[in-house]
Amino acid sequence: MEFLADLWLAILVAAVFVFVASSVIHVALPIHKSDFQKTPGEESLLEAMRAQNLRPGEYMFPFPASMKDMGSPEMLEKYNRGPVGYLTVFPNGTPAIGKSLIQWFLYTLVVGLFVAYIASFSVEPEAGSLEVFRVTGSIATLGYAGNHVVNSIWKGVAWSTSVKFIFDGLVYALSTAAAFVWLWPSS
Repeated sequence: MEFLADLWLAILVAAVFVFVASSVIHVALPIHKSDFQKTPGEESLLEAMRAQNLRPGEYMFPFPASMKDMGSPEMLEKYNRGPVGYLTVFPNGTPAIGKSLIQWFLYTLVVGLFVAYIASFSVEPEAGSLEVFRVTGSIATLGYAGNHVVNSIWKGVAWSTSVKFIFDGLVYALSTAAAFVWLWPSS
């Protein structure tokens, strides 16, 4: 836990840098404007979902009872007729942006903690700025950008959307690396 004593400020500053960068990207820049679309017949679709009394959670449709069921003629017919997809249902009410922002900030602290932990035994205290930047930026890239590829592979998120989030992740990784270069302890 010695790395925490040496790098706690870098972890905190990196989290603040990432939080500010993400705020700028999502509020000031229009790149995520096209990530979602309005469904046709939204009101009738919402009424149909309300009638099902959906609880918050993730749903898959059509939903096979088992892996074996996926190949049954009935399921194949459902897949072919469509639609096929995933649905995430949130609790009713106005989205809890404050809660999400707090969770996001906590996540940035966790990424910073892992960056500090791995860098503390991968980079010498007397290492140059380029080495600190290279290692911390690489680790942070995995924490901020790597997970978006999975969404396109398994959940059908458009690759164009994932590429935008990967770009965001690279900006966050660069912000993290900059904080660690600035506050890296020297021997």
